[in-house]
Amino acid sequence: MLFNSIDFPIFLSIVFILYWFITNRNLKLQNLLIVIASYIFYGWWDWRFLSLIVFSTVVDYTIGRLLRTEKHELKRKALLFTSILINLGFLGFFKYYNFFLDNFINAFSFFGNQVHANSLNIILPIGISFYTLQTLSYTIDVYKRKFEPTQDFIAFSAFVSFFPQLVAGPIERASNLLPQFYNKRIFDYSKAVDGMRQILWGLFKKIVIADNCAEFANQIFNNSADYSGSTLALGALFFTFQIYGDFSGYSDIAIGTSRLFGFNLKRNFAFPYFSRDIAEFWRRWHISLSSWLRDYLYIPLGGSRGTTWMKVRNTFIIFIVSGFWHGANWTFIVWGALNALYFLPLLLTNNHRKNLEIVAKGKLLPSLKELLLMLLTFGLTVFTWIFFRAKNIEHALSYITEIFSRSIFTTPEIIPSNLILLIFLFVCIEWLGREEQYAISNLGLKWKRPIRYVMYYAILIAIFWFSGKQQDFIYFQF
Repeated sequence: MLFNSIDFPIFLSIVFILYWFITNRNLKLQNLLIVIASYIFYGWWDWRFLSLIVFSTVVDYTIGRLLRTEKHELKRKALLFTSILINLGFLGFFKYYNFFLDNFINAFSFFGNQVHANSLNIILPIGISFYTLQTLSYTIDVYKRKFEPTQDFIAFSAFVSFFPQLVAGPIERASNLLPQFYNKRIFDYSKAVDGMRQILWGLFKKIVIADNCAEFANQIFNNSADYSGSTLALGALFFTFQIYGDFSGYSDIAIGTSRLFGFNLKRNFAFPYFSRDIAEFWRRWHISLSSWLRDYLYIPLGGSRGTTWMKVRNTFIIFIVSGFWHGANWTFIVWGALNALYFLPLLLTNNHRKNLEIVAKGKLLPSLKELLLMLLTFGLTVFTWIFFRAKNIEHALSYITEIFSRSIFTTPEIIPSNLILLIFLFVCIEWLGREEQYAISNLGLKWKRPIRYVMYYAILIAIFWFSGKQQDFIYFQF
C-alpha cells in the first residue's frame, strides 16, 4: 500500500478509529490491532511475503528468549550467528543471488571458461532490507546484554512490523520503539496535530517535488544519449531533489503517522543538502541507516581508532557496505566508494566532526564561506547521485563524460520552468525551517488561526494542483 494512494487515507482512518475508540482500553488489543493492520498494509502489495516477516519475527523473538537464559558464551555466540545467518541469508538470496551468479559467470568467462547457470526470476520483497536490520539490531543488543529481551510476542511482532515505517524506515532500534508498546498510550491532540502537519509536508515533498522531478529525471537518464551536457546536468539535479523529496517525504509521513497513534520514531533526515562537508551530510542523510552501520559495523571494526591504514579500511568498508545495501549493482558500490573518498580527507585531518551545528544557526542567511562550502558539498553529492541513478557503470561514465563536454555550455533542451520555481520555493521553505524537526514544524504557529489554515490549505491545494504522475517510492526497491 502506498502512502500517496487513495487506499492509504481510508486504511489509516479505519485503523485510527479502531485504535482509539474500540481497543483503547486494552493495551494488548491495541498492539494486536497494530500487528493485524501492519500485515494488511504489507500484504496489500503481495500477501505471499508476509511469511518472511512472520518467520523473521519468530526466529528473533525465540533467539532473544534463549539468549536471556543461556550463560555459556559459546552457545550464546551460536545463537547470535544463527540469527545473523537466517536474516542475512534471506536478504542475500532475494537481493543478491542473481548479482553474485552473474559476476561469477563473468569472472570465469574472462579466463576463457564457460559456466552455464540459470538466473532466477526473483521478486524482491519490499522492506526486507529495513526490517532485517531492525530485527538484527535487537538480537545483537540482547546478545551484548544492552537490552533486556521481551517476553511479549505481540509487542515484539508489532515492533518488527509497525506499518508506518515497515517498508522504508526509519530503521528503529528496539531500545527506542519496543518499550513504547509496553506502555498505555493516551491520545494527545497536540501530538496528533503535529503528526498531521508532518504528513502534509511529507506528501508535498513526495507528490509535488519528487514525482515531478522523477518525470524529467527518468526522461533524461533513460535517453541520455540524445541530450546535451547541460540537459544531463539538469537531469542529475532533478534526480537529486527527487530522491530527497521521495525518501525524506516517506520518513515524514511515517513519523507523522506514528504520532497519530502515540508513538515517537527517530528522525531520519535533518536537511542534508545544507551540509558544509560530506561528514555532515552523512550525519543528516538517512540517519537511521548511517547510525546503524556506525554502531554495528564501523565501531566493532575499530572505528576511527588505530593506525591510518585501519581508518582508511574501516571507512571504505562502511561506505561500500552502505552502497551494496542499496542494491545489487556495481553502480551502488562505486557510489559508496566515492563517498568514502570524499570522507577520508576529513577523517585523516580530524575535521569530520567540525560542523555539528546546523548552518547559520539563528541567522537568516549563511556567510559567504558557508554558502561556498554548501555549494561544494551539494555539487559533490549531485555527482555521486549519477552513479546511484545510472543503469550500469558504462551508462554512468558516458553520462558524466557528456556533462564535462563542450555541450555543457549550450542551452538545455528541457527547461521545465514551473518545476524549477517549485524547487526554489521548496528550498526556501526548507531553509527557513532548517532548525526544526521538519520544515513547517513551527511555520505559522504564531499567526492567527485563519491565516495559518490558509497556509495549510495552500499546501494541500498545491499537492493536488501540481501533483506529478504517481511514482512508487524509490526505496521500496531497496
